[in-house]
Amino acid sequence: MRQPSITIIGAGFGGLSTAIELKQAGYRDITVLEKADGVGGVWRENTYPNAACDVPSSLYSWSFAPNPDWPHRYSRQDEILAYIERTARERGLLDLVRTGVEVTSATYDETGGGWHLETSAGEHIDTDILVTAVGQLSRPSIPELPGLGTFEGPAFHSAEWDHSVDLRGKRIAVLGTGASAIQFVPGIQPDAGHVTVFQRSAPYVAAKPDREYTRTHGRLFRRFPRTQRFGRELTWQITEQFNNALINDTVIKKAVKLGWRAQLHRQVRDKELRAKLIPDYEFGCKRVLFANNWYSTLVQPNVSLVTEPVVEVLPVGVRSGDGTVHEVDVIIYGTGFAATEFLAPMQITGLDRADLQARWKSGARAFLGLCMPDFPNLFVVYGPNTNLGGSSIINMLEAAAGAIRTLLRHTEEQGGRSVVVRADVEERFDEEMQSRLRESIWASCHNWYHQDGGRISTNWPGLVKEYQQRCADLDLRDFVVA
Repeated sequence: MRQPSITIIGAGFGGLSTAIELKQAGYRDITVLEKADGVGGVWRENTYPNAACDVPSSLYSWSFAPNPDWPHRYSRQDEILAYIERTARERGLLDLVRTGVEVTSATYDETGGGWHLETSAGEHIDTDILVTAVGQLSRPSIPELPGLGTFEGPAFHSAEWDHSVDLRGKRIAVLGTGASAIQFVPGIQPDAGHVTVFQRSAPYVAAKPDREYTRTHGRLFRRFPRTQRFGRELTWQITEQFNNALINDTVIKKAVKLGWRAQLHRQVRDKELRAKLIPDYEFGCKRVLFANNWYSTLVQPNVSLVTEPVVEVLPVGVRSGDGTVHEVDVIIYGTGFAATEFLAPMQITGLDRADLQARWKSGARAFLGLCMPDFPNLFVVYGPNTNLGGSSIINMLEAAAGAIRTLLRHTEEQGGRSVVVRADVEERFDEEMQSRLRESIWASCHNWYHQDGGRISTNWPGLVKEYQQRCADLDLRDFVVA
């Protein structure tokens, strides 16, 4: 029987996880398309100062590829990128990856049963199976402020860091206080002339129990691999409890919140500044951040915190809501990503000319975040409602890759060429997700998990273990093979 051709879009953790899973299952006609010049995804793109992961290294790695040589408990960007590149090379994936290829549209061929892809260079690619693994945090978002293009100095998003700009002695405006800003602001502060941080909403920033690993750690992990596996399992159990703490009011939730408050009071003595750094929403509603030097950086004499919103960009800087003009030399946007605009700007057209972006206009949805009715042989990795408030997304990606393998095998066993989830199954799943999410902590405030209408389309409402089980125990009657 002819093997299907499989095309995966994206060479980050999600795309490579799927490629490894399918390659191990015996599929040979696999191509990974990557618009950039190498593998790595967000860990290739985000090169801002102090870029690092907030999940321990032992867990933020593939389960089948432990790394005994992690230099830190929480790995830095270059360390994670090197790990991805090395694993891809060792697993024979680099020969499958085509770089510099950006897919702009995908159209299902109802007669032939496959997908026709078009690229930004005008290339046409045909494939039987299409997997999109472009992630939720791949498209930088910059607010549409008046005068956005009028600033006369350098301006860039943290995910598109301009390393040619010398920040030494410069007056710098930083818009945003999210996961990236709490890392790069402490990185640029020592050399900057002055840093003005514009905070729309104060984050909860808990202590990060980081440390350097010694040579002894490496020798122990290599000689006794079970010790590293034990560490991974322990970390996973702890992060599962943290996920549970975001769902229920647990002791861990109270402990982390106490740790946040203790760090804030210890590092920020000024009561007026401290008051500005206390969030006005319930713990866990927005992403909980981890850092040891955020608050201590904000008290430095060359740092100012502004809680008035930025309302306009000017040639000389920015204007805040109180009318103050802040003259600066550089603007850095730490304003996050278009996380709810799944698969955009690609145009995806399925059966009967079904337009996926139009269907998702009021909020993206997919069965297990993985597949949609009317879009046969199309799978989404890190799709709607698979993001986590805590723990390692790699566990979710591996589970999704396993589900794809199961569905492709099922299709072959049934003698079919295509597989698609039933509409009623996806509808029930979405109703379950939204019902659970309406009762979650994430529904209690405005955050980047929401669509404009309030629908939460990014996050998984349960534990990682539940998602793994549901992917592993698919009811094949939920799918139509043709």
